[in-house]
Amino acid sequence: MLGEASTGQEAITKALELDVDVILMDVQLQDAQAGRKAISGVGAAVAIRRERPRLPVVFYSIQDDDEYYREFRASGILTHYAYVRKSNYLLPSMLVPLLRDAINGRSLVDPEIEDRVQEVRDLDEQSPRALLEPNEIRVAELVAQGMTNEQIAARLNLHDKRAVSRTNGRIYAAWGLSETAVDDKVARARATLIYTLNRMIIWDEDGVALVQDRRGDWVPLYLETQSNNEHETLLAGETRDDELRKRAVRRLRYKEE
Repeated sequence: MLGEASTGQEAITKALELDVDVILMDVQLQDAQAGRKAISGVGAAVAIRRERPRLPVVFYSIQDDDEYYREFRASGILTHYAYVRKSNYLLPSMLVPLLRDAINGRSLVDPEIEDRVQEVRDLDEQSPRALLEPNEIRVAELVAQGMTNEQIAARLNLHDKRAVSRTNGRIYAAWGLSETAVDDKVARARATLIYTLNRMIIWDEDGVALVQDRRGDWVPLYLETQSNNEHETLLAGETRDDELRKRAVRRLRYKEE
């Protein structure tokens, strides 16, 4: 190994300074100073390839965040790469072949990640933001930040603040809020939720928010959120159990040696 980096910017600098044949890249790179603006592993790979076209990269991740899959799909990386789940593939016996395949131009996507990338693609195609024009998306973003129409008009340098009201009306119509929201305050609150989650939401007669699950059925949003939290708790428990088993095996081997 010629070098290692802990942030995306460090990865870019090291890759361009050193004469490397392949990069093993974690898609989630922490950078306390950059915070939310930190360069991810995918972003770093894209920047590196601008200077060194098709430099082989093996991505790995234990994260399951839609944004990483979305960024990878948008990156346009076509060859000389692999993208695998750390828990599934990054065993010593499998790591070297992956690196060699990337060097030789062969690409691989973990089937589990491929399914998630497709899932994110489907979500994006159904994104409520896709129903809006760019200026409407900008207004929806500012509404979600809690700005008033007057503040939005000032931010966007609009001569007539009524233009914001008209834009809000188009947003509400596109998202089906004109028919269900009883007043502008309710519509703004619901538009904020739709924009923030970037998922189409409908409200039934009792005011319950409904979203579509993977089967296409409309289910209460709070039940889906609860189910996701329970799933994450279960996975965390499984991770702890796995770690305890690994420790027990290591102690047993130590005693045998």
